[in-house]
Amino acid sequence: MLWDAKLHKGARKVLHELIFSSFFMEMEYKKLFAVEFVKYYKALQKEYISDDHDRVLSVTALSVQMFTVPTLARHLIEEQNVITTITETLLEVLPEYLDKNDKFNFQGYSQDKLNRVYAVIYDLRYVLVSKPTLWTDRLRERFLEGFVSFLRILTCMQGMEEIKRQIGQHIEVDPDWEAAIAIQMQLKNILLMFQEWCACDEELLLKAYSECHKAVMRCSTNGRSREKTVFHLCGHTLESRPYRVSADPVSIHLPLSRTLAGLHVRLSKTGTISRLHEFVSPEEFKVELLVEYPLRCLVLVAQVAAEMWRRNGLSLISQVFYYQDVKCREEMYDKDIIMLQIGASLMDPNQFLLLILQRYELADAFKKIKPTKDQDLIKQCNVLIEEMLQILIYVVGERYVPGVSNVTKEDVIMREIIHLLCIEPMAHSAITKSLPENENNETGLENVIDKVATFKKPGVSGHGVYELKDECLKEFNMFFYHYTKTQHSKAEHTQKKRRKQENRDEALPPPPPPDFSPAFSNVVRILNCDVMMHILRTILQRAVELETHLWTEAMIQMVLHLLSLGLLEEKQQLQRSPEEEVTFDFYHKATRMGSSALNAVNVLMLLEKIRRVPQLEAQKDTINWILQMFDTVKRLREKSSLTTVTATSGSEATKGDETQSTQDKEKAERKRKAEAARLHRQKIMAQMSALQRNFIETHKLLYENTLEAQGKEDAIMEEESMSSAIDYSRIALGPKRGPSVAEKEVLTCILCQEEQEVKLESAAMVLSACVQKSTALTQNRSRILELSGDTLDPLFMHPDLPCGTHTGSCGHVMHAACWQKYFEAMQLNFRQRLHVEQIFDLENGEYLCPLCKSLCNTVIPIVPLQAQKINSEDAEAVAQILSLARWLEIIIVRISGYSVKNAKGEKQNLPAFTNKGMGNSALEFHSILSFGVQSSAKYSSSIKEMLILFATTIYRVGLKVAPNEADYRIPMMTWSTCAFTIQCIENLLETEGKPLFGSLQNRQHSGLKALVQFAAAQRTTSPQVLIQKHLIRLLGVLLPNFKVEDTPSLLEVDMFHILVGVVLSFPSLYWEDAVDLQPSSISSAYNHLYLFHLTTLAHITQIVVSSATESPTVQSSDNSEEARSAQSFCREVCQYTGGCFSQDIPGWLVWDCVRKGIMPYLRCAAMFFHYLLGVSPPEELLQVSEEGQFKALCSYLSLPTNLFLLFQEYWDTVNPLLQRWCADPVVLSCLKGKSIAIRYPRKRNSLIELPEDYSCLLNQASQFRCPRSSDDEQKHPVLCLFCGAMLCSQNTCCQELVNGEELGACTSHALQCGAGVCMFLKIRECRVVLIEGKTRGCLYPAPYLDEYGETDPGLKRGNPLHLCRERYRKLHLLWQQHCIIEEIARSQETNQIFFGFNWQLL
Repeated sequence: MLWDAKLHKGARKVLHELIFSSFFMEMEYKKLFAVEFVKYYKALQKEYISDDHDRVLSVTALSVQMFTVPTLARHLIEEQNVITTITETLLEVLPEYLDKNDKFNFQGYSQDKLNRVYAVIYDLRYVLVSKPTLWTDRLRERFLEGFVSFLRILTCMQGMEEIKRQIGQHIEVDPDWEAAIAIQMQLKNILLMFQEWCACDEELLLKAYSECHKAVMRCSTNGRSREKTVFHLCGHTLESRPYRVSADPVSIHLPLSRTLAGLHVRLSKTGTISRLHEFVSPEEFKVELLVEYPLRCLVLVAQVAAEMWRRNGLSLISQVFYYQDVKCREEMYDKDIIMLQIGASLMDPNQFLLLILQRYELADAFKKIKPTKDQDLIKQCNVLIEEMLQILIYVVGERYVPGVSNVTKEDVIMREIIHLLCIEPMAHSAITKSLPENENNETGLENVIDKVATFKKPGVSGHGVYELKDECLKEFNMFFYHYTKTQHSKAEHTQKKRRKQENRDEALPPPPPPDFSPAFSNVVRILNCDVMMHILRTILQRAVELETHLWTEAMIQMVLHLLSLGLLEEKQQLQRSPEEEVTFDFYHKATRMGSSALNAVNVLMLLEKIRRVPQLEAQKDTINWILQMFDTVKRLREKSSLTTVTATSGSEATKGDETQSTQDKEKAERKRKAEAARLHRQKIMAQMSALQRNFIETHKLLYENTLEAQGKEDAIMEEESMSSAIDYSRIALGPKRGPSVAEKEVLTCILCQEEQEVKLESAAMVLSACVQKSTALTQNRSRILELSGDTLDPLFMHPDLPCGTHTGSCGHVMHAACWQKYFEAMQLNFRQRLHVEQIFDLENGEYLCPLCKSLCNTVIPIVPLQAQKINSEDAEAVAQILSLARWLEIIIVRISGYSVKNAKGEKQNLPAFTNKGMGNSALEFHSILSFGVQSSAKYSSSIKEMLILFATTIYRVGLKVAPNEADYRIPMMTWSTCAFTIQCIENLLETEGKPLFGSLQNRQHSGLKALVQFAAAQRTTSPQVLIQKHLIRLLGVLLPNFKVEDTPSLLEVDMFHILVGVVLSFPSLYWEDAVDLQPSSISSAYNHLYLFHLTTLAHITQIVVSSATESPTVQSSDNSEEARSAQSFCREVCQYTGGCFSQDIPGWLVWDCVRKGIMPYLRCAAMFFHYLLGVSPPEELLQVSEEGQFKALCSYLSLPTNLFLLFQEYWDTVNPLLQRWCADPVVLSCLKGKSIAIRYPRKRNSLIELPEDYSCLLNQASQFRCPRSSDDEQKHPVLCLFCGAMLCSQNTCCQELVNGEELGACTSHALQCGAGVCMFLKIRECRVVLIEGKTRGCLYPAPYLDEYGETDPGLKRGNPLHLCRERYRKLHLLWQQHCIIEEIARSQETNQIFFGFNWQLL
């Protein structure tokens, strides 16, 4: 053992393991080892304190294994005097902190050394942790020796670090105060345990009290050479030595006095106090000396409240805070109040009050001396009077201490909880933090909480709270001594508000207190003594005479509370004993005149007058209650009304009959007037409503026009279309297309507050937006993502949607010019704040929305929807000519013509056309124009600039490349983000079970509408030749005529992305050299119809081929038309695939697969065309109905409900397409089982399944071994909630080099799993971590709650935790709504710090 400090780390570990596996295995050897350990205890602790290794590596850490064994601890106390050994060790290791008066002074202390000293204090706590049940003489003797030795430590602390009030100049350097308070905290439970040990044995308690009293007297008699002064008031005299807290040194540290107070209470509780004179003679007791120092401390607190010590700096304010805080108050503030109660019980009450007046320096304030006119001094005086009155209330009223009155610990805890819940309903953890802990770190809350409160379960956010039971409200005491000033006012406001709601008066009298125990029974005498009456009369007289500068409402409130306490005390005594036996005569003293002068008044007369003071209107109910109590006590004295005695109880004394009836009349009158006013308002509202309806009917046309003119930014398009009275066709595609809903959008800029109508020729208005990469829809998380998109071709999206670009908006509108000014101002502002961690990256265009503070990195220009109507006659005429076959011929000719034009003079890789017989004349080339054209929309320069800006941001963020406005991939990324965002929103609506239309949030609706219109308009900012090339490549997937290189197979593309691309790029075929044209409404209708039908046919083929290997789970003999059509289609596919596709698959199964598989595609298509064209959807899509939804989608998108009829309708044209699709090598490989295709519908992603019980995760983490580390150091395992991977975070072993940067395991995993955005659960801390990129992240509450509905970050409380499904769903929505980045930004803005966490190495 003695060599322990000289050994290195590894050898120490081996030695300790050897001790554990040998000595500690048998009790006898453990006892022998413990005896040796105590022999060398001092040497071992001194070596540890001078050592630099952690406690866990020191042999001294083994003390807990020995000292906490009750039998072994008793043996060590009796035989080895271990308590004395430990206390002497403490004194020997702290001599450097003793000053010349042998008091501790921790100025310039070493925090590390003190932390090591705490280990010795812990050992003392371990020894005392379990009280003995059987005392022997030797145990009693040894314990008393140890206690006396411990008193030596307390003597060194009594009066340590004295301070003196700073006058004139502010203190230059705040003194160190933390060490003294920290030691006080460490000793708190030890002091309580010593007192509990003493209370176990009557003889021991008396001896310990005697020793402690001697120690206090020794400390109190030092330096008391001043002569006594005499203080006269009300015919009473006090002789005391002059002392002023405001001028002389004072200390807040008085552990000896407070220990004596604790022992005195235990003497009272056990009844042993009757023998006290045997050990401490009355002459030696000197109660004035005992009270002196705690009283000084309370006066210091009062003077700090009065701002008399403000020049002493923050150190004193901090000490006063801890003095009254729950961590220290049991052995500081509470014991000082008890010591004053001891003084009040043993001193003459008048002398006690004179001493208090003198120490509070208020002697002149209650004499007939003219006060100063200095407002600061008057204010100080008023605060000191308030503080003094408050202390008097506590001395008389605070009896919930075992020993002071006959209450139990459970009663004390219940009262604490009641007063906490009177402030507001509180969470379990908040109540626990507000209650003091015992030596076992327990508060006793669980034993009593159900008696006083009911638990209210939490919702999706927040936590469960306890609400106070109604029957406990009567226990509320406004002047509860553990309330801070804030809590006092909040509790008072809450309770008055409650009583007002219950239609009761607002009086809050004190509840009847429990009786004092015999040792403290004399305390109540201070209520009816002459000096108290003088104090009460003086304050009330000042209020009556309206000397406003000499009194405050709080002062009057306290006086009224003292009066209430006095009357309650007398009432209780009268009810309990015959009148002749009751010596407490508060009523008599309060009704007696203050003097023999003619104008003399008594308290009762003053109360009658004060009721009429306008400034005290709020106290009127309390005054009435007190006057009734005077009447009640008077009747009890006279024994004239037994009825009143019976009816009057507790704090709710009933009013006199006359008063009651008057009040009832007043209440009835108020109620009648309120009802009359309500009926009058109702009548007026009905008249106004009738007038409105009449006006609307009369001016119907004007009303409709007004509706159209209103700003539409907060109303969704579906509701607007429903409000229209016109009956039109709700079909989006083809010749029967319904009209677009014409909108006049007038929006307000959130920056300049000016309104502007959105027009093509106007200055641009923009929506703040955020573009981010996303893997929310991926079907294959094992796919390795490209970290840089320099060589990536984003035109085709793989059907497993590995990574898309999502665009979201918060829906707030700005002028483009206003936004640019705002962004420039942000840049300038943040360049000047060098040391603050920036929430956003200005280099990448990030900013916070000026209104909602969401993180944004771009703006979406708001492009107005161009209203289009179709002439039905023209549409029918075109329908006769423009079949799908003819339409295909025309576009092939057009594309062929462009290709020839573009090929002149250069050798290009152009598509070959295999369709023979196609002419290439100028007539054929321009035939596409013959079905209707119109000039292209002309955008203002401002809108064009914003179109380019937004498109470039999508390109930069989506591909992780430098911005380049001329890059050929910009249009591709525009179409891709449009398609992917629609897919994300459709996925979210389906997951939440919401209807497709009518359920989007305003921000989603505005953002999606702006995004689709932008995607359609962006084409005009790019070269049309480039758009045509992209269109040809997209059509290459669908049309067999094209032989374009690198065209992917049908099974390797997402058809909705193809649809969006071809629809938005198709107008480029109308481009002419001389004039900028676009298709007319009729042309667009047919283009959209045929493009959609072609894509749908391809998608159906995709679904059928990918479901070829599916086996039926149930048998069905469905022989519907759809099943027969499906069977027929399968035969064709079987033929074209050379028999690879099985004919044995039942038709009903194929139809079932197609119907289910195509739904997400149809839903996305409906959203896309709705926001592109503005055609209102059918009513069925505004509701959640699977059957009705499918039919409504088919109707809206011009599809037959039997989708296979589409093949039959276009069979001649589609047949070659189908042959080519089926003959593709990838398709054949899939059908032969050599490769796997994506099944439709794709699975809806969700966060991983977590266990119900958190202990399962802890077990999982305990078994986790870092794959890259062999040592046994504790790791920080984290769980990816996207994929379930367990990672080793915050460790160098798992850092990876990515693009030349060192990244932690979580950050590098997030790049692949979530495209930089990810969600992890830190298992050992029960916290969720959200990260984005390499520099941003935040902590988020875990979805695991304890039985009280609270999370346990850091697992500090240790309650069993269970998964909360609602909270986990909230996390899931945070991910699916792409709000993780937004949440991180909000968190970082709320918790701004100068040097943040290095998220890169997580």
